[in-house]
Amino acid sequence: MSLRLANRLDAERLQRLIDEACGTERAAADLLEERLERAEIRDPDEMPDDVVSMNSKVVLRDVDTDRLLTRTLVYPHALATTEDGLSVMAPLGAELLTRRVGEEWTTQVALGKPGRWRVEEILWQPERERQFHR
Repeated sequence: MSLRLANRLDAERLQRLIDEACGTERAAADLLEERLERAEIRDPDEMPDDVVSMNSKVVLRDVDTDRLLTRTLVYPHALATTEDGLSVMAPLGAELLTRRVGEEWTTQVALGKPGRWRVEEILWQPERERQFHR
Protein backbone atom coordinates (compact mmCIF):
# COMPACT_ATOMS: atom_id res chain seq x y z
CA MET A 1 0.00 0.00 0.00
CA SER A 2 1.31 3.44 -0.88
CA LEU A 3 1.79 6.17 1.69
CA ARG A 4 -1.44 8.03 2.38
CA LEU A 5 -1.13 11.80 2.31
CA ALA A 6 -3.67 14.43 3.31
CA ASN A 7 -3.66 18.20 3.11
CA ARG A 8 -3.56 19.76 6.62
CA LEU A 9 -6.31 22.29 5.77
CA ASP A 10 -8.55 19.53 4.39
CA ALA A 11 -7.96 17.41 7.49
CA GLU A 12 -8.94 20.27 9.82
CA ARG A 13 -12.12 21.06 7.86
CA LEU A 14 -13.05 17.39 7.56
CA GLN A 15 -12.58 16.76 11.27
CA ARG A 16 -15.36 19.29 11.94
CA LEU A 17 -17.66 17.39 9.53
CA ILE A 18 -16.73 14.06 11.14
CA ASP A 19 -17.45 15.42 14.62
CA GLU A 20 -20.91 16.68 13.54
CA ALA A 21 -21.93 13.64 11.45
CA CYS A 22 -25.01 11.67 12.38
CA GLY A 23 -27.61 9.46 10.75
CA THR A 24 -26.80 8.28 7.25
CA GLU A 25 -23.50 10.18 7.17
CA ARG A 26 -22.07 8.39 10.24
CA ALA A 27 -20.68 5.38 8.34
CA ALA A 28 -18.90 7.58 5.80
CA ALA A 29 -17.63 9.82 8.61
CA ASP A 30 -16.14 6.81 10.39
CA LEU A 31 -14.45 5.68 7.18
CA LEU A 32 -13.16 9.18 6.52
CA GLU A 33 -11.79 9.47 10.05
CA GLU A 34 -9.99 6.15 9.64
CA ARG A 35 -8.44 7.30 6.35
CA LEU A 36 -7.24 10.55 7.91
CA GLU A 37 -5.80 8.76 10.95
CA ARG A 38 -3.71 6.57 8.64
CA ALA A 39 -2.53 9.50 6.50
CA GLU A 40 0.55 11.61 6.85
CA ILE A 41 -0.71 15.18 7.16
CA ARG A 42 1.18 17.72 5.04
CA ASP A 43 0.96 21.41 4.35
CA PRO A 44 -0.91 22.11 1.10
CA ASP A 45 2.22 23.25 -0.73
CA GLU A 46 3.84 19.85 0.00
CA MET A 47 1.11 17.74 -1.62
CA PRO A 48 2.18 15.68 -4.65
CA ASP A 49 0.19 16.16 -7.87
CA ASP A 50 -0.99 12.52 -7.94
CA VAL A 51 -2.95 12.59 -4.63
CA VAL A 52 -6.71 13.21 -4.50
CA SER A 53 -7.50 16.06 -2.12
CA MET A 54 -10.66 18.03 -1.50
CA ASN A 55 -12.01 19.81 -4.60
CA SER A 56 -9.87 17.67 -6.91
CA LYS A 57 -11.53 16.84 -10.23
CA VAL A 58 -10.75 13.22 -11.06
CA VAL A 59 -11.44 10.62 -13.70
CA LEU A 60 -12.53 7.36 -12.07
CA ARG A 61 -12.87 4.00 -13.75
CA ASP A 62 -15.52 1.55 -12.62
CA VAL A 63 -13.28 -1.48 -13.15
CA ASP A 64 -16.20 -3.91 -13.29
CA THR A 65 -17.99 -2.11 -16.14
CA ASP A 66 -15.01 -0.20 -17.61
CA ARG A 67 -17.12 2.98 -17.38
CA LEU A 68 -15.32 6.29 -16.82
CA LEU A 69 -16.73 8.94 -14.49
CA THR A 70 -15.47 12.46 -13.98
CA ARG A 71 -16.21 13.77 -10.48
CA THR A 72 -15.13 16.61 -8.23
CA LEU A 73 -14.65 15.63 -4.58
CA VAL A 74 -16.56 18.24 -2.57
CA TYR A 75 -17.84 19.06 0.89
CA PRO A 76 -21.57 18.29 1.27
CA HIS A 77 -22.58 21.97 1.19
CA ALA A 78 -21.03 22.33 -2.30
CA LEU A 79 -23.04 19.52 -3.93
CA ALA A 80 -25.82 21.85 -5.09
CA THR A 81 -23.39 24.12 -6.91
CA THR A 82 -21.00 21.51 -8.35
CA GLU A 83 -22.43 19.79 -11.42
CA ASP A 84 -20.18 16.72 -11.18
CA GLY A 85 -19.82 16.80 -7.40
CA LEU A 86 -19.20 13.73 -5.27
CA SER A 87 -19.62 14.33 -1.54
CA VAL A 88 -16.75 13.34 0.70
CA MET A 89 -19.48 12.18 3.11
CA ALA A 90 -20.71 9.57 0.61
CA PRO A 91 -19.00 6.16 0.82
CA LEU A 92 -17.26 6.47 -2.56
CA GLY A 93 -16.19 10.03 -1.78
CA ALA A 94 -14.76 9.06 1.61
CA GLU A 95 -12.83 6.21 -0.06
CA LEU A 96 -11.52 8.52 -2.80
CA LEU A 97 -9.79 11.00 -0.49
CA THR A 98 -5.99 10.38 -0.27
CA ARG A 99 -6.03 7.92 -3.21
CA ARG A 100 -3.32 8.23 -5.83
CA VAL A 101 -3.45 8.09 -9.63
CA GLY A 102 -3.40 4.44 -10.69
CA GLU A 103 -4.62 3.15 -7.34
CA GLU A 104 -7.43 0.58 -7.40
CA TRP A 105 -9.71 -0.43 -4.55
CA THR A 106 -12.96 -2.19 -3.72
CA THR A 107 -15.75 -0.39 -1.89
CA GLN A 108 -19.36 -0.92 -0.97
CA VAL A 109 -21.59 1.03 -3.34
CA ALA A 110 -25.34 1.19 -3.95
CA LEU A 111 -27.40 -1.50 -2.24
CA GLY A 112 -24.33 -2.88 -0.48
CA LYS A 113 -22.92 -4.34 -3.70
CA PRO A 114 -19.11 -4.14 -3.87
CA GLY A 115 -17.53 -2.22 -6.71
CA ARG A 116 -13.96 -1.87 -7.92
CA TRP A 117 -12.64 1.59 -8.76
CA ARG A 118 -9.40 3.09 -10.05
CA VAL A 119 -8.19 6.70 -10.17
CA GLU A 120 -7.26 7.22 -13.82
CA GLU A 121 -6.31 10.88 -13.75
CA ILE A 122 -6.50 14.05 -11.68
CA LEU A 123 -7.70 16.75 -14.05
CA TRP A 124 -7.50 19.53 -11.47
CA GLN A 125 -6.06 19.65 -7.96
CA PRO A 126 -6.18 22.82 -5.79
CA GLU A 127 -2.66 22.31 -4.45
CA ARG A 128 -1.20 21.98 -7.94
CA GLU A 129 -2.90 25.28 -8.86
CA ARG A 130 -1.79 26.89 -5.55
CA GLN A 131 -5.44 27.44 -4.54
CA PHE A 132 -5.27 26.43 -0.90
CA HIS A 133 -8.53 27.97 0.37
CA ARG A 134 -11.10 26.41 -1.97
